[in-house]
Amino acid sequence: MRGNVVELAVAVVVGAAFSKIVDAVVNGFINPLVGAIGTKDLDRYRYCLKDPCTVGPTGEVTGVAIKWGPVLSATLTFVITAAVVYFLMILPMNKYKERQQAKAGPVEVPKTEVELLTEIRDVLLAQRADGHGSPVPGGSAPGGQDGSVGPQRGGGVSTNG
Repeated sequence: MRGNVVELAVAVVVGAAFSKIVDAVVNGFINPLVGAIGTKDLDRYRYCLKDPCTVGPTGEVTGVAIKWGPVLSATLTFVITAAVVYFLMILPMNKYKERQQAKAGPVEVPKTEVELLTEIRDVLLAQRADGHGSPVPGGSAPGGQDGSVGPQRGGGVSTNG
């Protein structure tokens, strides 16, 4: 649990710090590449739903305009930031953890109740076969003549076929 919290904290801090660099790359490099097609500033890309969409002298747009340029710019910033954080922070950390787990060796998996009961049954049967649990003279075995391990309560393990 603590390792995951540390990873998350590192990712948030690095992502926040790195977002300034990504903003500069998007505004200084990607926007001019997109600007080769149209305007240089992505903030000016928009689609007019209701005519006339004109820009007034104060920069105010008349009409109904959907500004998809800022959305594209923010999306590019997010994708670049997420890719850098994933490939430079999360992926190497996961590989490091895998190597540490491989060095530590395999983890023992606790046995289930059925496996434990099966082992107990096998030990009791082996003791009976070795003579340590041989039948008592007089005809009655400790668990009875029917081959059961011992007295059982509703649904116990039995060695009968």
